[in-house]
Amino acid sequence: MKEADLYEVVDQEKQLVQCHLCNHHCLIKEGSRGRCRVRENQAGKLQSLVYGRLVSEHIDPIEKKPIFHLKPGSLSYSISTVGCNFKCLHCQNYEISQYPHMHSGRIPGTTRSPESVVTAAAQQNCQSISYTYVEPTIFFEFAYETSQLANAAGIKNVFVSNGYTSPEATRKIAPYLDANNIDLKAFSEKFYHDVCGAKLAPVLKTINLMKELGVWVEVTTLVIPGWNDSDNELKSIADFITGIDPDIPWHVTRYYPTYKMTDRPPTSVADLLRAREIGLEAGLKYVYVGNIPGQGGEDTYCPSCKKVVIQRTGYRIQTVNLVNGACNFCGATIAGIF
Repeated sequence: MKEADLYEVVDQEKQLVQCHLCNHHCLIKEGSRGRCRVRENQAGKLQSLVYGRLVSEHIDPIEKKPIFHLKPGSLSYSISTVGCNFKCLHCQNYEISQYPHMHSGRIPGTTRSPESVVTAAAQQNCQSISYTYVEPTIFFEFAYETSQLANAAGIKNVFVSNGYTSPEATRKIAPYLDANNIDLKAFSEKFYHDVCGAKLAPVLKTINLMKELGVWVEVTTLVIPGWNDSDNELKSIADFITGIDPDIPWHVTRYYPTYKMTDRPPTSVADLLRAREIGLEAGLKYVYVGNIPGQGGEDTYCPSCKKVVIQRTGYRIQTVNLVNGACNFCGATIAGIF
């Protein structure tokens, strides 16, 4: 447990605090917790209950995040606590993201220090640390301290996020954050309200701000039949990303029924390929198809000569035709961190 960052006491007498870590800006009474269920008001001080309490530590290919334009083919040391500030009906990691809700507020985990995580990442030859599996903003204090140490050790830092990080938290972590894959789950307030228990507008602002602050941004949309798979909605997402920077990679990913959303089928291959074409037609230079290996939608193409510069199958890299981040065929620069 550790006193939280980014909160204020709004009523000293009532010991009422407001959290400014994410865009819910929860008002939290003494003895209560925020929506994430991992930040608790104890006698007028907001405490992070998950500081250093890791429930997941894995070595993953960076492509699994998915991050395709930061050190392709490298390993990433991936960590997570329990908890999340969303309640997505289709969450694939609901066992840990919703754990405090499902287990009467209990907080499990193995106690770790930022130093031990950075040491483990270095020993396993990981070129980055990914804060992932649940929304990393909810274990911000631990992620922030770890990212500072990792940065000093020459290890990259990666968020895999729902984009609900507050502007204050975004500005604080950005100097140490190299990349952020942000879920843009849909382009309607109805989806965010009904499926996630959140709002769309703050996510759009976070994508803009992360890019403005120099963080490498990639965007993922899980394409769900009947929810966010219309041509108009996909085009709206693609146009929004293009309007910020056409170099931002967009991952359109296959949905599988899970958790509380089992009433619709997996996304068809044809629909994912259609989504990819919509992205390319909108002017995006890098659009990837996820969860359907072998369709060619995982490959990186040079925007200039259209040849394959990185060939992938699943999370494995087959061939690389890049030299210092430039296309080996025509010399054009490929956006990213290589």
